[in-house]
Amino acid sequence: MQNAEAGIRIEPAVKSQAALVLYFIRQLAEYEKLLDKVEADEARLEETLFGEKPCAEVLIAYLGEQPAGFAIFFPTYSTFLGRPGIYLEDLFLEPKFRGNGVGKALLVHLAKLTRARGGARLEWSVLNWNEPSIQFYKKLGACAQDAWTMYRVTGENLEKLAQTL
Repeated sequence: MQNAEAGIRIEPAVKSQAALVLYFIRQLAEYEKLLDKVEADEARLEETLFGEKPCAEVLIAYLGEQPAGFAIFFPTYSTFLGRPGIYLEDLFLEPKFRGNGVGKALLVHLAKLTRARGGARLEWSVLNWNEPSIQFYKKLGACAQDAWTMYRVTGENLEKLAQTL
């Protein structure tokens, strides 16, 4: 997708950009005060995002010729709607590129992609303290799903659960 007037371009990432994707992941983690949680490396990204069976897709947003940010997303499915959707795992823009329409362009691109794939919804999570992002999403018409609480099993608990008979 291109927004030539604003100098914004969005393109699918390719394997040779694994280092750039990792850079954005680390920048996002630093912003979210979770840098110590990042285990991803270039080799793992090459395998899981660009290998034989990609787990997710990546978009790179450019402002002019400079990479400004990225979005990582994957397909979902709604049993109630009987239709697919897209889950936006991460969206991050370099601070110097914020306020130029790049974030909105990424979300518009994802909304169009959701519709083109027959999807009924585009969804994501946001940290409760991230008020600037929450306000941005609300301006775009996004609504918090306060009736739902996300649960997660990781690490040792995931291993225990996987071994349960």
